[in-house]
Amino acid sequence: MKAITDIAASVPIHPDGTLSRVLHSDERIRLVGFSFDSNQELTEHTATLPVVIQAITGMLDVTAGGETVRLVPGGWIALAPAEPHTVMAIEPSVLLLTMLRGPQETD
Repeated sequence: MKAITDIAASVPIHPDGTLSRVLHSDERIRLVGFSFDSNQELTEHTATLPVVIQAITGMLDVTAGGETVRLVPGGWIALAPAEPHTVMAIEPSVLLLTMLRGPQETD
């Protein structure tokens, strides 16, 4: 068994910065924690795998497909592979990115 009891503590928020850290990776999933200070952004990008973005702390705007969804703790959004999206922190925030691998994808 592997457990992370406090995701937010695993990716502390740095002033005026963004931090990412791989929290777990195996043949099925890859979990990446991200922390953002206020007004920090991940500019438009895509992922090669289906992903789920989940707000752990704070408030984040995720824009994909011309629509913006505001995520607060407990909220999540699923994105298809190659779906362009951006993430903007409205306030200091932590998110959990879950990348869902198929049987052929590995690190």
